[in-house]
Order: sequence, then structure tokens, then C-alpha cells
Amino acid sequence: MTRKQKRLAVIAGGMSFIMAAVFLVMFAFSQSVAYFYMPSDLATGGVHPGTRIRLGGLVGKGSIKRGTGTDIDFTVTDLGGAVVHVRYAGILPDLFREGQGVVAEGKFEADGQLFSADTVLAKHDERYVPKDVAEKLKEQGLWQHAEAKQ
Repeated sequence: MTRKQKRLAVIAGGMSFIMAAVFLVMFAFSQSVAYFYMPSDLATGGVHPGTRIRLGGLVGKGSIKRGTGTDIDFTVTDLGGAVVHVRYAGILPDLFREGQGVVAEGKFEADGQLFSADTVLAKHDERYVPKDVAEKLKEQGLWQHAEAKQ
């Protein structure tokens, strides 16, 4: 083998190694990807039962129904008027309440009507300040609520 052929063999081996690594990384990501949907997105184009997704929107007014233990049923809605029924078994975040933003990760049941969540995250807006911090700022006279500025 000439020097040029050795160099080409090393380059080809390195490229094949890199391509194999990229393929394995892409395969691993495809197994863990959960796409984000709003309830109105699901109304227009459904998701197959068993497909892992993230469902985002607002917790419906008057929809929270607590079951036995940590079981809870609620609805997620958006401004489009679509509603998705969610079942979750676990401890909810402190910010979880009616009208609050929420992201639930899980799968639709076999009937395609009930979303079974295994993770629930409560969202807050950019004006959120923890209660303790707000009280200390009020005590010091430094509290300026975002709405007062507008």
C-alpha cells in the first residue's frame, strides 16, 4: 500500500466511524422525542394512541376532580376552544390551579379520548415573583408590580 492509499483508508475509516456515531445518536433521539401540541392542534390533526407527546394549554375552569390518593382528572384547553381530558397520578406542582398554564407529558389511551399524563409541569408568566420574595420587597418598599408600571 502506498502512502496515499493508507491516508485514504484512515480517512474512510474515520468517516465511517463518525457516520455510525451520528446514526446512533439520531436513533436514540428519535426514541425520546415528545412533540408539543395544543388542544386545538389535536382537534385538527389527531395523534395516534400510544404516541408520546407534550400537551400544553390552560387548566379548564371547574375541571379539577380529585380521586383517591394522588389521582386527579382535569381538562386542558386553549383559546381555540378545544378541550382535552387528562388523567394524572402523582403529586402536582405548587403552581397548578384552574386557569393556569400547564404542560402535561404522556400518551393518549387506546380510545383516543383520555390523555394519560405521567408528568405535569405548571407554567407561570414572566411577571411571576415567589410569594416570599414579594413580601420582603413590600416590607422594604421596593415592590413594583408589573401592572402598576403599565
